[in-house]
Amino acid sequence: MSIPQQITKTHATGNDFVVYADPDGAYEPTPDEVRFLCDRHFGVGADGLIRLAHPADVSDLTPEQVLACEDGGAAWFMDYRNADGSLAEMCGNGTRAVTLFAQSLGLAPKPDEGAFRLGTRAGVKTLTPLGAVEGLGRDVFRVEIGAWRIGEIGEYEVTIPGTAGSARGTFVDMGNPHVVAVLQDGIATLPAVEDLDLAVKPQVLPVIESDQNVEFVRVDGTDEETGEGRATMRVNERGCGETLSCGTGLCATGVTLRALTGIGHWTIRVRGGVLRVDVTDRDVTLTGAATIVGRVTLEPRG
Repeated sequence: MSIPQQITKTHATGNDFVVYADPDGAYEPTPDEVRFLCDRHFGVGADGLIRLAHPADVSDLTPEQVLACEDGGAAWFMDYRNADGSLAEMCGNGTRAVTLFAQSLGLAPKPDEGAFRLGTRAGVKTLTPLGAVEGLGRDVFRVEIGAWRIGEIGEYEVTIPGTAGSARGTFVDMGNPHVVAVLQDGIATLPAVEDLDLAVKPQVLPVIESDQNVEFVRVDGTDEETGEGRATMRVNERGCGETLSCGTGLCATGVTLRALTGIGHWTIRVRGGVLRVDVTDRDVTLTGAATIVGRVTLEPRG
């Protein structure tokens, strides 16, 4: 196998990952190995795999991307693969999970020790460890996800095969593609967020060539005086299906809700927990917890 014998299982608000460090660049996984490890019956089980490596040891990166990591102060890179073995540009929850893992190895600062710069295929991200935060959990990190781009509001039609109704979706680019469907009276006829069958891959029209994550959102309350909002979200991720949380999906949701309501600060509940999203004209930050579940020793495979 081109993966080490020792791996670690982590999650960030239920979005779970197989993680390992590869400081010598010796363990770049194959798609088959990713699918095996992420399989919930025959492998360890995860929504994706993260290899923590030096940028120069990630084979699909261009020299310009490697240089951008160096210029951005990122000695380490989040080499993220979806559960189906495909490469992914970015994973907001994955950045927190792999940074907690890096902390456990002494490679990333702990609370009050400064920030950690992490390379991703969507650029260098800065993570600040906050420790325990009321309402969000322990081992909380604030991630500067960065710039966003939003398309025309409600440009896409979103349906779920086998479920009656539809919703209007808005495209948001967070370094990876999202379509956010807000389920509210007058613009959606799908069931309530809690009742959706997201084991089935949603359909988006017009078709987006790169495929996309799809978020379904309900606004639970807003306070114009404080500029705060509350929402509930579920997500179907390309490459792995429904996950309990999606960091970039939460950010795309915050961007869409800000465009609709003018409110830029959101506490969003997903099936895996509660996170904070803060949106400005220029960028987004995501704040939430991460957890190390345990260390796993793999048996040799013939």
